[in-house]
Amino acid sequence: MIAYDPYRWWKSTFSWRGTALPLALSRVLIFLLYAILIQSLYEYGADAGWISEVHFLGIDPAGHAVLGSLIGFLIVFRINASNTRWWEGRTLWGTLINNSRNLVRFASQHCSEPEELARLITGYVMCLRRGLQGFRDLGEADLYLSDAVVHRISRFGNLPTGISQVISEWITTRFRRQQLDSIMLRHMEELLNRLVDAQGGCERIQKTPLPFVYVAMIRQLILIYLLTLPVVLCERCGWWSPVLLAAISLGMFGLEEAGVETEDPFGLEDNCLDLVACTMTIARDTAQLATLPATETNFSEGS
Repeated sequence: MIAYDPYRWWKSTFSWRGTALPLALSRVLIFLLYAILIQSLYEYGADAGWISEVHFLGIDPAGHAVLGSLIGFLIVFRINASNTRWWEGRTLWGTLINNSRNLVRFASQHCSEPEELARLITGYVMCLRRGLQGFRDLGEADLYLSDAVVHRISRFGNLPTGISQVISEWITTRFRRQQLDSIMLRHMEELLNRLVDAQGGCERIQKTPLPFVYVAMIRQLILIYLLTLPVVLCERCGWWSPVLLAAISLGMFGLEEAGVETEDPFGLEDNCLDLVACTMTIARDTAQLATLPATETNFSEGS
């Protein structure tokens, strides 16, 4: 995810990295050349008397404008759907951060060896991050997990699920050692359940893209609109029509590509969520909380 200053207007306006320009530029150039070709045919045909300068191919500009309005509505729908998925993904990772802190904070005050729990949670979120980004290995998570844990979870098709089972066993072991009563046990299991629920929400976003019928229809209508637009503009705008087509195609392709890039908020593109920063936040905070032993503090009443 790109961090930027919203008050620096010119810098963001002329940015290249993280914008839709690299993604849409090739198609914009293709349609620019196409518009130049149509304008050349129109000018040459009009001079030679082969075509009428009044109605080139007989396309009604009013009907074309209606088609453009429909495409605009569909693109807005696509962007809103993608933005909803992006924001939901960020909310779920906020849930992972908060409940990781709460779980280790509680364990540091009531359980022995909270550092082990902190390492398990860090390994859990790192495996989850890599799974959401398309990897099927532990990556750097094995730095936080013991060899025994790595051996156990290796048979799981979903590595974070295996680690969540180990975390649950860690909590149950403290209950059997009578470090936790039944109420504390339920509380810690509820915090763990929230982590697993957030994991399921992230996997739902990743594995459920926008229905193909919407994507295909939007792209088909954009193609039809841009193929016919030079025919509508050539007799009214002259050699400005290629310039106008390039600007319009940049807007349509750019907005559509913005929806594509934010549809999967857990990817590796520039505008996806910075999951590395999220996992490092969890690793740092849980490690610090685990090193704070339970102490008895005297609070004096104010006068």
